[in-house]
Amino acid sequence: MSQSSENNKRIAKNTLLLYFRMLLMMAVTLYTSRVVLNALGVTDYGIYNVVGGVVAMFSIISGSLSAAISRFITFELGRGDKDKLKRVFSSAVTIQFLLAGIIIVLAEAAGVWFLNVKMNIPAERMIAANWVFQFSIITFAVNLISVPYNATIIAHERMSAFAYISILEAIGKLVIAFLITVSPIDKLIFYAILMCVVTLVIRLTYGSYCKRHFEECTCHFFFDKDMFKRMFGFAGWNFIGASSSVLRDQGGNIAINLFCGPAVNAARGIAFQINAAINGFVTNFMTALNPQITKSYAAGDCNYMMTLIFQGARLSFYMLLILALPVLVNTHYILNIWLNIVPEHTAFFIRLVLVFAMSESISNPLITAMLATGRIRNYQLVVGGLQMMNFPISYILLRIGLFPEIVFIVAIVISQCCLGARLLMLRGMIGLSVRKYFKKVYLNIVTVTVIASIIPVFLIGKMQETFLCFVLHSFIAVICSLISIYYVGCNTTERIFIRNKITAFVKGKRK
Repeated sequence: MSQSSENNKRIAKNTLLLYFRMLLMMAVTLYTSRVVLNALGVTDYGIYNVVGGVVAMFSIISGSLSAAISRFITFELGRGDKDKLKRVFSSAVTIQFLLAGIIIVLAEAAGVWFLNVKMNIPAERMIAANWVFQFSIITFAVNLISVPYNATIIAHERMSAFAYISILEAIGKLVIAFLITVSPIDKLIFYAILMCVVTLVIRLTYGSYCKRHFEECTCHFFFDKDMFKRMFGFAGWNFIGASSSVLRDQGGNIAINLFCGPAVNAARGIAFQINAAINGFVTNFMTALNPQITKSYAAGDCNYMMTLIFQGARLSFYMLLILALPVLVNTHYILNIWLNIVPEHTAFFIRLVLVFAMSESISNPLITAMLATGRIRNYQLVVGGLQMMNFPISYILLRIGLFPEIVFIVAIVISQCCLGARLLMLRGMIGLSVRKYFKKVYLNIVTVTVIASIIPVFLIGKMQETFLCFVLHSFIAVICSLISIYYVGCNTTERIFIRNKITAFVKGKRK
């Protein structure tokens, strides 16, 4: 059997394992979100969301290095140099501990001032907000130190670890959902404490798994000048892209708080819960696919890498379309049966954030390919510079009095501009054919989306808001998506492959 075929099977297996993880976490997250929102109330839920966003702003410092660590570990594993892999891992852990210390100091200085002086939080909840801030810092630092361990699991493609450990994480979230309803202290503070404890337990579990299964995960704190220089050189330019994403997401969240208040932050938080549940399927697929893209580049197999980029972009979008279309056409009904309290703007936020997620999904393989090359300076200057416009444009538009949804609209428009810039830059970096990408990916997914949406969109407002109509409308949306993907989105070879797999599955069932 060819190496490519083995790699494809590994991607499929890892994707299925991650889907199991995602289904479990999605069910738990949607349930616990309802419980937590009811227990905390709209204002406190919004405070937790935006205060955590202030802490996440400090990932501007760490985000670029986290991407560098993942890239270097995967790259060295692809080359098969075990000694160098050990040095990379130990250097990565050392860097993350240093960064955690720096971020804690900066957050205590600048973050506390911003929280207490600038943010739009009711005076009677300021003490609770400060406690949330402190525990959010601890949670952030713990997650930061976990990066090298998680990157190693992904590089080795041991996705079963994520699936099994997610069971522990799901149990932790369910316990939190129960305990917060019987909290002996302020519920918002208690929620922040419990989230911090669960994060610490999960971090220790991942660390223990890595030390048992991967020989390079024997950390020795040391200073490798050459390794540090290479990582920081890569991260220095990647800082632009990492910071632009943080400014877009968390900066937009803070801007919403400054001009609209914590209740609108709660609506945004709910929208991102649904987005995380749906977009997680694509994230899992890319988590399984990314190591193969990086390893194929490291091995010099550019043809296979191009195949993965094109197929990965289309499949990522198709997965999102199948799951997002039923939500887009039934948003109000889903919110009414899911939540007892539905903050204003939630429905529009959900629709816009899903459109943004679909816009970004086709860029994910392109980003992985760019990181694999290590030559990212010009790319980050152009694409990262474009993304950085999200925050100032959104801030200005909110300041002049526009509706809060404008933050997501700006993000969607800039996302499309960034896609065009990525294609032009990667044409020179890895020889990517822009014309071929436009024809086989972009034009393909636009056509599929338009055809799949005709009937479900036509039925909006023509069906009663009952559970039976909701199920029927969702079923029609999924069927329309599948038919459009099969007959329009897939080429002849892919349709034959799908038919053969379905035939084999049916025959296996009959036996």
